[in-house]
Amino acid sequence: MPSALPPIGVLALQGDVREHLRLLNELGVPAISVRRDTELAAVSGLVLPGGESTTMIRLARTFGLVEPLRARLADGMPAFGTCAGMILLADRVLDGAPGQETLGGLDITVRRNAFGRQVDSFEEDLHLTGLDDPVHAVFIRAPWVESVGDGVEVLAEVGAGPAAGRIVAVRQGPLMATSFHPEMGGGSRIHRLFVDLVAQHTVR
Repeated sequence: MPSALPPIGVLALQGDVREHLRLLNELGVPAISVRRDTELAAVSGLVLPGGESTTMIRLARTFGLVEPLRARLADGMPAFGTCAGMILLADRVLDGAPGQETLGGLDITVRRNAFGRQVDSFEEDLHLTGLDDPVHAVFIRAPWVESVGDGVEVLAEVGAGPAAGRIVAVRQGPLMATSFHPEMGGGSRIHRLFVDLVAQHTVR
């Protein structure tokens, strides 16, 4: 049962922290904000929300979280990155800021701001592996996945328009990521997939 899990954390440096916490709570999962390494040590999984990836990694440095985050990810902690969170989990970034760092863990190459500027934001219903019905995806200055490694499962691609076929959701072992903002699309089905992933990878 999800309620038997240790808390799932939401990295609370920037972005839609409250929305992710609310959706996890609605699923019956204890959820906490994570800003310190002691809070990180207490969680069974971590959501890395949208925001601005360069600002988030800089704040993570300020809060002394970069190395603890990398260590937990390397140790197999489940994590779910959305939009900027996808960039933070990616091993490789195209069109990043000079010297841009990531936490890594996902064997993917992402293109930062691939869909354009804020005015190019859009919404689309996507078919996502593991869900019976389409999900409503909201893209805001979103990245897309240029390429994936052999161990990465593609969960969703854009279905129409000039970006048709672009990869926007992936999973690799205990890690998953979306280019879009599932906390804004209505419903908690994608968060349920992550909770199930955390349950599968939590040592009891």
